Amino acid sequence: MNLADSKDLAPVVAELAPPEEKIASRAKRTFGVSVSRLEDLALLTGTARFVDDIDAPGMLHAAFVRSSHAHARIRGIDTSAASLAPGVRVILTLDSLRPYLKTTHLVTALPSPSFRENLHRPVLAWEEATYVGEAIAAVIATDRYLAEDAAAMVRVDYEPMPIVADCRTALEKGSPIANSSIKSNLIAEFDLSYGDVDEVFRNAPHVFKESLFQHRGGSHSIEGRGVVARHDPLDNVLTVWSSTQTPQPARQILCDLLGLEPGQVRVIVPDVGGAFGPKLVFYPEEAVVAIAALMLKKPVKWIEDRREHFISTTQERDQIWDVEIAVDEKANILGVRGQLLHDHGAYNVRGTNVAYGSAAAMPLAYRVPAYRLDVKCVATNRVPVTPVRGAGQPQGIFAMERLLDRVAREFGLDRTEVRRRNLIPAESMPYATPLKTRGGMQVVLDSGDYPRCQATALELAGWEDFPERQRQAREQGKYLGIGMANSVEGTGRGPYEEVKVRITSSGSVHIISSAAAMGQSTRTMLAQIVAEQLGGDMDNITFTVGDTSTSLMGFGGFNSRQAVIAGNSAHKAAVAVRKKTLEAAANLMKTDIELLDIQGKEVVSILSRERMNLGDIARACAGLPGFLMPRGEPGLEATEHVVINDMTYGNASAVVEVEVDSETGMVALRKIIFVHDCGRVIHPKIVEGQIMGGVAHGVGNALFEHMRFDANAQPLTTNLAEYLLVTATEMPEIILGHLESPTPSNPLGIKGVGEAGVLPMTAAIASAVENALEDFGVHIARVPISPVDLLAAIEQAG
Repeated sequence: MNLADSKDLAPVVAELAPPEEKIASRAKRTFGVSVSRLEDLALLTGTARFVDDIDAPGMLHAAFVRSSHAHARIRGIDTSAASLAPGVRVILTLDSLRPYLKTTHLVTALPSPSFRENLHRPVLAWEEATYVGEAIAAVIATDRYLAEDAAAMVRVDYEPMPIVADCRTALEKGSPIANSSIKSNLIAEFDLSYGDVDEVFRNAPHVFKESLFQHRGGSHSIEGRGVVARHDPLDNVLTVWSSTQTPQPARQILCDLLGLEPGQVRVIVPDVGGAFGPKLVFYPEEAVVAIAALMLKKPVKWIEDRREHFISTTQERDQIWDVEIAVDEKANILGVRGQLLHDHGAYNVRGTNVAYGSAAAMPLAYRVPAYRLDVKCVATNRVPVTPVRGAGQPQGIFAMERLLDRVAREFGLDRTEVRRRNLIPAESMPYATPLKTRGGMQVVLDSGDYPRCQATALELAGWEDFPERQRQAREQGKYLGIGMANSVEGTGRGPYEEVKVRITSSGSVHIISSAAAMGQSTRTMLAQIVAEQLGGDMDNITFTVGDTSTSLMGFGGFNSRQAVIAGNSAHKAAVAVRKKTLEAAANLMKTDIELLDIQGKEVVSILSRERMNLGDIARACAGLPGFLMPRGEPGLEATEHVVINDMTYGNASAVVEVEVDSETGMVALRKIIFVHDCGRVIHPKIVEGQIMGGVAHGVGNALFEHMRFDANAQPLTTNLAEYLLVTATEMPEIILGHLESPTPSNPLGIKGVGEAGVLPMTAAIASAVENALEDFGVHIARVPISPVDLLAAIEQAG
């Protein structure tokens, strides 16, 4: 029977048989619903498997000898005493590794024409140590404790060299050079610019300047880094379990280092206890542990301890900003310009992306007719710098929002009014900016209503009522303040992430991807998207994710990209598998495809209610010798890697209310309002959780976290008693609001959300603290905002 022959069925068909490009299927809805997370059972019952849970017979353990000098020549390494220590199997230096290496350096920086120096990390330092914590040798022993004891017995003959401790002095004439292999500490130099900036500033009626400092901090995930390696001589495969965000790049780097074919190296990402950026980097420890497993024909494990995380895991910034803004008589922005000095650390590990992210994020939310930021990336004898949640974007937003607060103060305007006048309006979307990404694509703000987002946040915060609340508090000797900031974030960095969807002979739906999960609910996200097309039963979905043996193409998790990139590939694959399944079922059930739906584990006829199990259809599609297959081609599977070159841009508005103790300098958060737009929402509660985590991270950046070094580049904060992290007791009430402006740049209409919460928080908190202390004339120009600094500012203001 053809659907068109029945008028009575027309409404049913219209409702229940949508075009394949539509997201909604007739089965139980999963997209846009806060379904139970698939990750939770294992995590809550302790059955999740992290790197340190991996064990094998004969497992050996690694401990690393690390430099105690920020800069020193290595004149010799004496391993004789350590080699005789109990349990020691081998002590590895770079000379020990050379027979296995095609190159002695890790070339991991993204390409950029701005590089002036190539400063790649050695697998192990052998001639020169360039920061405290750099790995020089590795002890492999039967027990981690024995390996640690032996590592303490390794004697390194150091010749101290001049130290570059601060990027502010690193470019001065006569400054020491951070590494003897380079001629200058200026690693990279570039500018982001458009418009006739100089002409704008020459003729502008008002110009205001700010000098800003933003601290160096770390990621400090609950789980540190870790790696286990095992070589199987039977199939000649080196298997590496790593707490990495990027399994495919890690495998390629190992292949390049060791001269192996891709099929000879398998990288698996087990459960990861947080990552936040630094785990997207490939580290010397991963290479050394892998080579040790090859050498010794035994599995080898290394798990980072907390002190190692402080001195060897990559960090982010310092940044010094000197910026100015030109405005007209109505406080409309005419132009922004300035200089950014970026502490690059001791090596070029990821390239210029953090500094580039800062520069690109600065003007995004606003109409800025002319813009130029001159950026210098500077080598220092500190831990190398790579992205931490937000990848430089929070710093650019801090600089812009501080300038706008300055404009409001000079004009006597409400801070929100200055922003309202300059925000890109909704009717201008999509808004093509003159900026380009580091890959050369034009930055086009794809969708959103920035003024509405700000207005919603202000309404939820009771912004208009705050002056009266502030006045009453002042009468009681309390200093309340309120601040706000807007942010726009580039998310979903392409170009693709491969996903395969398959219906198995058991009737289950199997999703395969090397997309790496590090706490952002990747399995749940992929399952929701696929289940929307294939029956709506998330319990019927199984996974192989984060495993390079099942997928040869992909990049991993960073830049809030997995839902956008892997999610759209999963959607396209699921749509294709749905079509194949219904075609096969229509043949087997002798009915029209338009009358069939996938519900749970079965294909169901809308009219007769006849049912057929997905497993039976899959087995039929596998075929039998000499028999026709129901579709003419085998299998119920599809592999997709949707190419999305243009990023999609989420936006947010944050309002923060604080109370400052003028006698102690302590800042207490009273309330945080955060309104966000990430396009279509896949899972509301996961989105809320990601935002809340980002907000807490931003609070840490604003008030607590500061990775300190002394004048000799010796780290001063090497444990969690010295380096402060925000805890539950410091977090106030958080009110969240959500807007949805589906992006036209991908089929699902979604944007990334993993880093969104952190972006505007330092700027909003700085604005609030400054507002609380406006009677003292205190100006916030650096973060984190410490009680000591606040007291000094209050005293200086009299």
